[in-house]
Amino acid sequence: MITPVVNAIAIVIGSLIGIILKKGFPENIKKILFFAVGLSTIGMAINMIIKANNFLIVLGSMAIGGIIGELINIEGKLKKIGDSIKEGDFSTGFVASSILFLVGPLTIIGSITAGLTKDGSLIYMKSLLDGISSIVLSSIYGLGVMLSAISVLLVQGSLVLLSSKLSFLTNPLYLNDLVAVGGVMVIGIGLKILDIKDTKVGNFLPALFISPILSFLTSLL
Repeated sequence: MITPVVNAIAIVIGSLIGIILKKGFPENIKKILFFAVGLSTIGMAINMIIKANNFLIVLGSMAIGGIIGELINIEGKLKKIGDSIKEGDFSTGFVASSILFLVGPLTIIGSITAGLTKDGSLIYMKSLLDGISSIVLSSIYGLGVMLSAISVLLVQGSLVLLSSKLSFLTNPLYLNDLVAVGGVMVIGIGLKILDIKDTKVGNFLPALFISPILSFLTSLL
């Protein structure tokens, strides 16, 4: 369980640095950072999506997950939390960083490997990358990025603890479409960061749980 703790601490430290730096950034620097993060996010998303096995699974996961998210109103609940702590971009920062830090093969394979073999090297490498990314993200979005460390701790901790039962997720049959679903959501994040369209990405979070189910059902056909 030390690996998710290390990853969460790296995000907290990076976020603190970003929040401190945020106060000294002039407006034009903040604007160019938005563009840098937004464009890079979309580039990362494309790389995640092109590995999909079956785009119908991706579409189905997004549709079903989106409906569930709308009914629960995940995005609205996150916005209320942000409003209560006077962080206007809390929901964007929390959702964007949580998805970027958690949806990827490194998270799934690294956490399950740590649980099965006690080798945490992949997650330690990911911790360094997440720490650097959180500096940039928190300099834009603030506290929401730091609190994504809780998501990382819970999700990666669960993957480590349940690694013997979740090892099937490392199979490309499940992994590729799950990562592609995350990629589509990351495009939504990029569009929001670039102020092109608010896609309420938070409401699509249930799609990440729907994807493995659809992949399994499809494999039975």
